Amino acid sequence: VVWEIEPGATVFERTQLPDPRKGFDDPRRLDAFLDAVRWGAVASADVTRLNAPFRSGITIEDYQLDPVVRALQMPRVNLLIADDVGLGKTIEAGLVVQELILRHRVRTVLVVCPAGLQLQWRDQMRDKFGLEFRIVDSEAMKELRRRRGLHVNPWTHFPRLITSIDFLKRERRRGFATCCRPGQPAFPRRFDLLVVDEAHNVAPAGRGQYAVDSQRTQAIRTLAPHFEHKLFLSATPHNGYTESFSALLELLDDQRFHRGVPPDKAQLGAVMVRRLKSELPPDDLGNPRFPRRELEAIEVAYTDDEKRAHADLQTYTALRQAGARDPAEAYATEFVLKLLKKRLFSSPEAFRITLEKHARTPRGGRAPARRSPRSACCAVRSRAPRRRAPTTPSTRSATSRPSRRRARCSDRSPPRSRSCSTACSRGPRGRRGAPTPRPGSSSTGSTRRCARAAPGTTSG
Repeated sequence: VVWEIEPGATVFERTQLPDPRKGFDDPRRLDAFLDAVRWGAVASADVTRLNAPFRSGITIEDYQLDPVVRALQMPRVNLLIADDVGLGKTIEAGLVVQELILRHRVRTVLVVCPAGLQLQWRDQMRDKFGLEFRIVDSEAMKELRRRRGLHVNPWTHFPRLITSIDFLKRERRRGFATCCRPGQPAFPRRFDLLVVDEAHNVAPAGRGQYAVDSQRTQAIRTLAPHFEHKLFLSATPHNGYTESFSALLELLDDQRFHRGVPPDKAQLGAVMVRRLKSELPPDDLGNPRFPRRELEAIEVAYTDDEKRAHADLQTYTALRQAGARDPAEAYATEFVLKLLKKRLFSSPEAFRITLEKHARTPRGGRAPARRSPRSACCAVRSRAPRRRAPTTPSTRSATSRPSRRRARCSDRSPPRSRSCSTACSRGPRGRRGAPTPRPGSSSTGSTRRCARAAPGTTSG
């Protein structure tokens, strides 16, 4: 309700009770006053009244209130929202965050999401719930260090933050070293609420008896014990492997679930909210909330050249699979051939680029490595045949110490940051200018340390 444009409404700026000496108020005015007091007061013990839906600027569906009600009934909010795509998981998470903030159960919030969704989360929280969030990334780190010094901690400079999971896995040992150091006591909690969007990305990969943690999993595992409440969002939480799913549930609530142990259905139903579009009841008018999804195969006309290329690829696939020596090689071969088929269906140009790279693989060929640029005399030295120059007594005395008078333009030790002429003009100890001959030796041997310095010779 916008009171400034409400017809006949009066805004009382003074926040005090009416003066009883002036008599009783009008019943309608008293009713409005009681409504204002009731709407503005949120009791932490009263879980039957919701305040977030009335303070948000969205049209809320009835099924979106289920996560908020469950969160208020939990002493510690550990909730996995696994609704179908398009049901509004972001809206449901925003309602939970705002309700917990209004009840003073949450102050600091960290949203971990893919990098491409950071701006969407910030705009959604600001426009629909009036909550300001700041994004923590490389640019924000540079700005904070310029303004507050090199030792600023970006994770404590603002109570509500958004970051990407890939940035977090790189900064987990540096940024959180001062506040979430592994081995520190988990109580009291340093932060309040952790929201992980697309939580299936942080689930460990599990195909065998034990799930293997990735860097994303390790980052969330490091942070999870330091948050009082956790909220995971994912439309596909189960990837088909029980080990991986149980490890994801352990990140959410390590008191109810353990990795490697199949989750109990009763405990799983207490923390997971899962609704599909087909399971939702119709609206008030009896119409379905979402259009029915129908799958229909559409034929695509391919050219004769593409058909011949596909036939050749099928023949090549059969030959490669028949030549596999063990199951591991057969699995790798099948993976590569599926990739080639995907590239062929993508576009002929994409298939041509991939096929050129794949053609070098069976022959063991690789792309030629780029050589670092060298000076002219070093290139001549590497290509010219080695000839042993006639030595004289003075030459022997000058070249008898290889550690001091080693050639600076040889193939084994080319100059790194200076040109060959600069390196050859140095003395035996790295000083510019002509080298000082040792007693009993002439300058002939000292000046023959480069092919350019000794005309007519090819030895460095």
